[in-house]
Amino acid sequence: MLIRSRAPLRLGLAGGGTDVSPYCDQFGGAILNATIDYYAYAALEPLDTGSVEFASADLHESASYDASPVIPQDGRLDLFKAVYNHVVRQFNGGKPLSLRMSTRVDVPAGSGLGSSSTLVVAMLAAYAEWLNLPLGEYELAHTAYVIEREEAGLQGGKQDQYAAVFGGFNFMEFGDRGRVLVNPLRVKDWVICELEASLLLYYTGQSRSSAEIIREQTRNVKEKNELALDAMHHIKQEAFRMKECLLRGEFQVLQEVLRSSWESKKQMASKITNNHIESLYACALDAGAYCAKISGAGGGGFMMFLTDPIHKDKVAAALNASSDEGTVYRCHFTGVGVQAWRVP
Repeated sequence: MLIRSRAPLRLGLAGGGTDVSPYCDQFGGAILNATIDYYAYAALEPLDTGSVEFASADLHESASYDASPVIPQDGRLDLFKAVYNHVVRQFNGGKPLSLRMSTRVDVPAGSGLGSSSTLVVAMLAAYAEWLNLPLGEYELAHTAYVIEREEAGLQGGKQDQYAAVFGGFNFMEFGDRGRVLVNPLRVKDWVICELEASLLLYYTGQSRSSAEIIREQTRNVKEKNELALDAMHHIKQEAFRMKECLLRGEFQVLQEVLRSSWESKKQMASKITNNHIESLYACALDAGAYCAKISGAGGGGFMMFLTDPIHKDKVAAALNASSDEGTVYRCHFTGVGVQAWRVP
């Protein structure tokens, strides 16, 4: 028997960063995101060998261990171990499991599309299918958050896990004591079509670690940095404006929201942007793009551009000509969240 799963990556359209503690605990956060048809995949194969095998196809890394209640973190595929350790402890009575877990992600690591969180969701869903775990959507997303942020100790917010589980266009609200509310949006088909036609995704060629940026953002909140806090308050309000734009199909206002959000986001931490990102932004605007923003915490990864659909190829050509490192990606939205299935 083989169990497979996949979970979609997400684009953060507005509110990014307000889902990170302690901001969301003190002031409440608001995020609008949408899942796209790039995925994190997991394949789980039960074994009777008394071993645990992990393999990441895109990272070209693998490891094997004796099956035990706890596999120590040692810097090799630690997310795999964190998921395994949690499942064994919480859902299998502390009894070790023997299995082979293999994964692949459609985009490079450090993409800004929530790939690490989405990978945790995909692996956890495979375990849930194998062990028949009664995890609903909120429970699955919260468990993935606990594994990645609290047990594995990776810095980040809360939106990625919920986007991967629920799928589609969602307006998410985050409060104190871990409160999360996911509001699925009924965006009209023509609005989604226009957005897909207008969006251009561009991988900057620079993978980034979000941890340092998020640490600075967290420090700014704790130290009551007025400039950074004002920027976060503004970004949160823009998430509400983005929701109205999408539901009403107001694309001119949507462009204004993206421009405004990007300018505010750059005030949240010093390394959110850099010369390379600003150069790509200027290049795309010169070629006819309406606006742009970085996806995720910033510093690298993916950028998203809004263009006239007729002239999207012109913008893509200009970006490709400006940098040997980057890659243009197509973009389609998906309304389906994480899925898991058995292969006989």
